[in-house]
Amino acid sequence: MATPSSSAVAAAATTRGPQVGHFNPYGYDPTKWICILFVVLFALSTVIHIGQALRSRLWWLLPTACLAGVGEIIGWVARLISSSSPNELDPYLIQITTTIIAPTPLIAANFVILGEIIRRVGPDYSRLSSGWYTIIFLSCDIIALVIQAIGGAKASLAVENGNDPGPGGNIMLAGVAFQLAALVIYVVLASEFLMRYAYDHPFKRRSSTPTRADRVEKNTKLMICGLALGAIFLFIRSIYRVAELSNGWRGKIITTEVYFNVFDGAMITLAMFTMNAFHPGVLIGHAKTWKTHGHGAAKEDKESNIGLQEISH
Repeated sequence: MATPSSSAVAAAATTRGPQVGHFNPYGYDPTKWICILFVVLFALSTVIHIGQALRSRLWWLLPTACLAGVGEIIGWVARLISSSSPNELDPYLIQITTTIIAPTPLIAANFVILGEIIRRVGPDYSRLSSGWYTIIFLSCDIIALVIQAIGGAKASLAVENGNDPGPGGNIMLAGVAFQLAALVIYVVLASEFLMRYAYDHPFKRRSSTPTRADRVEKNTKLMICGLALGAIFLFIRSIYRVAELSNGWRGKIITTEVYFNVFDGAMITLAMFTMNAFHPGVLIGHAKTWKTHGHGAAKEDKESNIGLQEISH
């Protein structure tokens, strides 16, 4: 059964453009200067991210942080178009889909960076190995992305055909909620790793001597601070999105512009620029450095396994 809020959106989809009358899918007219501001900010951060990725040769930043920036630019350009034509449905559907999905690759970048920090600082202090850490949380991010994309497509098609977008919105909500749950687990495990390292309390490993860095370099500490700050911004944004979609397509939250500007646009902007300022290519090193540390970790694991085999014999 269609809810009153979703029915209103569906009813508006039967006509387009000026014929829609006074119905506004946003519930407000997007403020033009704010849209321009966010387009400029996201474009600036994305260009910087591309330059930093090319300079450090950390190519995985292109489909993560850089892609997130591109998605946000598309979403805010659509909102800019809506500032002049708020009754048009296409820009509305583009912005609501892209701004929900776009931060997902940025979250993935945080997972990769933390995995590298764990590998360098002390794998024995992490509940998961650095490799599994990256694999598990990247998989969760991809699943969340797929769910959100399916929900966005379903909701958009429903609106296009004059049907109830509620089911598609619920799927999007499930994707965002799943992503929030993964983010919470990520923060908990990362905090546990840092606490165990600080108090020198490793998990029991097969190796007789825990692998632990004698000291954490200043740049690595800065990278950890950057990850923590970025995670806070992403966490706030995720909570907002869950509340927004739970409240309905014509609820108080989604139809209040300032909430979106502050808790979505501003939070993702801050997260993007935080990674610019605390960039892994600068603080952790060039791609060659990552490879060197990766080979070193693999060598340590291999030597540990050989030692165990000798003891068992």
